[in-house]
Amino acid sequence: MAKDKYHAHVRSALENDGWTITHDPYKVMIGRRRGYIDLGAELIAAEKSTEKIAVEIKSFLGLSDLDQFEDAIGQFIIYLFALSKREPDRTLFLAVPNLFYESFFEDAFFVELAQHYSLKIAVFDQTQPIILKWIK
Repeated sequence: MAKDKYHAHVRSALENDGWTITHDPYKVMIGRRRGYIDLGAELIAAEKSTEKIAVEIKSFLGLSDLDQFEDAIGQFIIYLFALSKREPDRTLFLAVPNLFYESFFEDAFFVELAQHYSLKIAVFDQTQPIILKWIK
């Protein structure tokens, strides 16, 4: 399984944001097949509640950001359904670089599409290992 170009970068960004990485990768069954979400993480709050996430990382470095987004949204929906069967309290996020997010989501169509499919996005800085924005 090949790791995304930004895998280590996003892992560090999550850790810098206070998350504990619990899975690298996070194995999920998709029917009778195995799938791998890039990372699983937990954030233990002061009140002893634990927030759990799974993070699928995408670099969007290819020629067509639309083709890559189509693949990413399809993968997100499949993983979201599979995750709901296994661990419904774990929230799935798509991690995207800030330059992609700023250019792609300036189009209202894609903002509406993301809302329609309840796409959760973690926007990361491409130069520093930090999460700039959590979109739920």
